Amino acid sequence: MQTQPGMPPEWLVLGLALGVAGTLVVAGLFVLANRVFPAERPNRQATDGGEMRRRAELREYLTAIDEQFAENHFVEGQHVAFYLPKRDVAITFDARAYYRIERSPTVPVLVEHEMPGVYLGARLPFETPEVDLGPDPEEEPHPTVQAFSELGLTQSASLDDVKSAYRERVKEVHPDHGGNEDEFKRVREAYTTAKQHASGASRQRAS
Repeated sequence: MQTQPGMPPEWLVLGLALGVAGTLVVAGLFVLANRVFPAERPNRQATDGGEMRRRAELREYLTAIDEQFAENHFVEGQHVAFYLPKRDVAITFDARAYYRIERSPTVPVLVEHEMPGVYLGARLPFETPEVDLGPDPEEEPHPTVQAFSELGLTQSASLDDVKSAYRERVKEVHPDHGGNEDEFKRVREAYTTAKQHASGASRQRAS
C-alpha cells in the first residue's frame, strides 16, 4: 500500500501510536502501584507538633529563670534550638549537632522531644533558681481527684453534693439527651469513685 503524497509513512504513524500507548500503559501501572502499595511517609505532624510544644516549654522555662537566649541559632556551623550567649550554652534536639558542638568551647545540651521543659534546669551546666511552672505535665492527677473534678466538685464535697452533682451532669451527658456515650460512661465511673470518698460516706456505710 502506497503512502499518499504529503502524508507521513505508515511505519512512522504506527511507531508513534505504539510509543504513546506504551507511555500511557507505563504511567497507568505506576499510578496503580502507588495506590496498591503506597509509600510509607513519616508522621511529620506528630514530630513537628512535639518539637513545637517542647520549644514553647523550654522558652517558658528560660524566661522564668530570667536567662537570656536566642532561638534558631547557629553554633559551630550547627543549627540549635536555643543558644544562651552569657553562658555559651547550646540547647539542641539533634544528637549529631550535639556531638559536633561538644568538640568546641561551647557547652551543648541535648534534649529529647519527650522531655518536659521543666526538666531542662537539671541538664544545664550551671545552677538555676527554683521556679514553679504549675503541675508536672507528665504527672497524672490521682483518680479520686479526677473523679471529683469530673463532677465539678472538690474533695471536701459531701455525699449529698456528689449525688446532686451527678444528677446534674447526667442531664448534660446522657445519650438520650443528646450527650456522648463515652462522656456518660466517664461521669458514671467518676460518680462511683467520688461516692466512695465523699465526706460522710464512711459514716453512712458504717450505719
